[in-house]
Amino acid sequence: MSQNIYDNQAFFDGYAQLPRSQFGLEAAPEWASIQTMLPDLSGKRIIDLGCGYGWFCRSARAAGAAEVLGVDLSEKMLTRARELTNDNGISYQRRDLEQLTLPSQAFDLVYSQLTVHYLPDLAPLLAAIYQALQLGGWFVFTTEHPIYTCPARQGWLIDDQGQRSWAVNNYQNEGKRVSNWLADGVVKYHRTLGTTLNALMAAGFTIRHVNEWGPASDQIETNPALAEETERPMMVLVSAQR
Repeated sequence: MSQNIYDNQAFFDGYAQLPRSQFGLEAAPEWASIQTMLPDLSGKRIIDLGCGYGWFCRSARAAGAAEVLGVDLSEKMLTRARELTNDNGISYQRRDLEQLTLPSQAFDLVYSQLTVHYLPDLAPLLAAIYQALQLGGWFVFTTEHPIYTCPARQGWLIDDQGQRSWAVNNYQNEGKRVSNWLADGVVKYHRTLGTTLNALMAAGFTIRHVNEWGPASDQIETNPALAEETERPMMVLVSAQR
C-alpha cells in the first residue's frame, strides 16, 4: 500500500492550514490555468483521483457534471470531504492508487491534482485510467515539477533497498525522495518530465497540453510570497486524451 501520510495527524493538521485547504480551488494559484485545460464538464462522468477535501468534485458538479466519484487513500481526507458535501451526485471511496482497478470506459474525465508524485510507478495507474476512459475521454492532472522534486537542493536519496545517500542537483537520478514537509518522513517519487510524458504516450494517450506552471505577475502582486516560485517551475499541468 502507498504511504498514507495524510492520515498522519501532524501532517493532516498542517495541511488543514494551507490556503487551498481552507478556501478551496480559488486559493490554488494554478487553478485558473487548469480550468483552461479541462473539457466542457456538462453531463460528464468524472473520477477525481486523490480527491482530498473534494473541492474539485463539488466544482465539477457545479459546472454540470452528471456524476463524480472522489477517490482517496486517506480516511481523514474522505471524512472531511463528506462533511463538506451535500450532493447525491458525488460519492467518495477509499482506494489505493497503486492497486487501482476501474470499470471499462466508465468515465469521460479522470482528474488528479498533486497526487501522482506519491506513486513509485506510473504505468499500472495509467493503464487503469486509459481503459476506464471513453474514447476521446480526458486525463487532466497536475504533479510537482521534477525540478522541484529532484531535489534541486541537497537531500537524501533512498534506493529500493533502503540505502541512504547524500546527493545534490541529481535531476537524472530518479526514484524515492524523503522530505520533512508538514511531517517527518514524507515519501515522494522523482521522475524526469520526459519519463512522465513518455509513460503517458506508452499507455496510449495523446498529449494535448503541458504547462510548466509558474505564477503570473498579477498573482505575485496579490500574493508576494509567490515570487519565490518564479525561480523554477512549481508544478506541471498536463492534459491528455484517449
